[in-house]
Amino acid sequence: MARILITSALPYINGIKHLGNLVGSQLPADAYARFMRARGHEVLLICATDEHGTPAELAAAAAGREVADYCAEMWTLQKTVADGFRLSFDHFGRSSSARNHRLTQHFAGRLAEAGLIEEVTTRQVYSPTDGRFLPDRYVIGTCPNCGYDRARGDQCENCTKQLDPVDLIAPRSAISGSPDVELRETKHLYLRQSKMRSRLRDWIDGKADWPVLTTSIARKWLDDGDGLQDRGITRDLDWGIPVKRGEADWPGMEGKVFYVWFDAPIEYIAATAEWADAHGLGEEAWLRWWREDHGAGDVRYVQVMGKDNVPFHTLSFPATLMGANFDGKEPWKLVDFIKSTNWLTYEGGKFSTSQGRGVFMDQALEILPSDYWRWWLLANAPESADSDFTWEGFQGQVNKDLADVLGNFVSRVTKFCRSKFGENVPEGGSYGEAEAAVTAEIDRRLAALAGHWEAIELRKAAAETRAIWVAGNEYLQAAAPWAAFKTDPGRAAAAVRFGLNLCRLYGIVSRPFLPDASDAILRAFGVEDAAEAWPESAGAALAALPGGHGFAVPDNLFAKITDEARDEMAARFSGS
Repeated sequence: MARILITSALPYINGIKHLGNLVGSQLPADAYARFMRARGHEVLLICATDEHGTPAELAAAAAGREVADYCAEMWTLQKTVADGFRLSFDHFGRSSSARNHRLTQHFAGRLAEAGLIEEVTTRQVYSPTDGRFLPDRYVIGTCPNCGYDRARGDQCENCTKQLDPVDLIAPRSAISGSPDVELRETKHLYLRQSKMRSRLRDWIDGKADWPVLTTSIARKWLDDGDGLQDRGITRDLDWGIPVKRGEADWPGMEGKVFYVWFDAPIEYIAATAEWADAHGLGEEAWLRWWREDHGAGDVRYVQVMGKDNVPFHTLSFPATLMGANFDGKEPWKLVDFIKSTNWLTYEGGKFSTSQGRGVFMDQALEILPSDYWRWWLLANAPESADSDFTWEGFQGQVNKDLADVLGNFVSRVTKFCRSKFGENVPEGGSYGEAEAAVTAEIDRRLAALAGHWEAIELRKAAAETRAIWVAGNEYLQAAAPWAAFKTDPGRAAAAVRFGLNLCRLYGIVSRPFLPDASDAILRAFGVEDAAEAWPESAGAALAALPGGHGFAVPDNLFAKITDEARDEMAARFSGS
């Protein structure tokens, strides 16, 4: 049994996330964790809300709320929708936690001891209209790299280029919209990433199994222009983690806070400590996941994120962890595998909160069960290229895969058995060549499916799962127990018994995609906690339910989406 630590990129606190955000990090992390748990591994799945920085302040101001109160309310909303999508986080924390305050300040102190922090006097954008310095995300303008006219001062969301506010063309305040901005001197702390370039390059070059998307972005930021640049890690903001050097004050940094992209990844560690605190487990319980001198060398650490987060997770956060171990006394666990994704678009364009364009997580749960969304999103995950959500494609795949293939199979087998044999697995008859052939096919497919999950190949895992469902449908159609029952009841009993065992198998292998349907199927066969170990072989799995085992016919698993409902939803979310 392995120990596997999985972290999902932290969703920003400023509002409910859309489906693209969901499939970019939280949903794949959950599906992978579910598979690994079913294989018997010790899994810790960690996420949290990212609560500091400009987005939180701007959103709170727009809502007329104090930022702390706003963040507390939004954490509850985000936790609620995460639960609605059955995201099985072991802990869903907050980057504003006391744990993250202490750890962030601790890392800053260690990096200063290592000579990796430099105090730099810079010229920063100041808004006379707003009467304040404008941190990076408070400044918007035109990206000098791609020409996108709403680039933020830290990064262009269109081309992902990392920026400084002074790089922007025609900058303006994100608070007032005023173009009346000027540069004034201010002092900040910089993480000397450039000193870590060779070490980071060697580390990244050693990750031969990483997705091409991940390594290509990492190498781009190592090599673009003059190479990896030092990065400011403090900001002139009111809301955030106060700048300290460990527990000590940092002279000259009064009134400043740490940059959100410095403290947010540290929350992965802090949230693990929060998990241990919540369960009364003590310090060793979280240190064994994060410190190699406490056993974390045996942990496989997997991060899941959208491609815009890759530079910070392949460069800045590893530089922080490596730098903190400058004297060998704090060997922090570095990530082993980074699963990154491209974008999900909506009907050929971008999701937009302001325009009401696209489906957001809370809205999705209002109109359809979570399994419908989970299946389509994971089966169409934007792994090697962007994916586009269309209502026609969504309707077609849900109706075909879920209603016609999986749902129809479970319904036909269980209802036919009840009508002819009662609500017990029928005895009698024997398996023959047909059952042997299906068993052999599913055995091969189970091995392939496990391999796809191990590699976090979401689309391939979905295709293999669907192929396992199809194998059962084809078997049932050929075996035709409804016809055999008239002349050979024993043969019909064997076919139904085999079909019911297929139902149970489907409940297990579908669980990473369809936890609610999995619950319904497995509970129908008396598995009260709806949990079964991942099948290591089809032969054993398809003999798990003996004759006489009781079952109940589950409710219809999936209702089809009608053309009228599809058109209504498309119109509702088309945007202004």
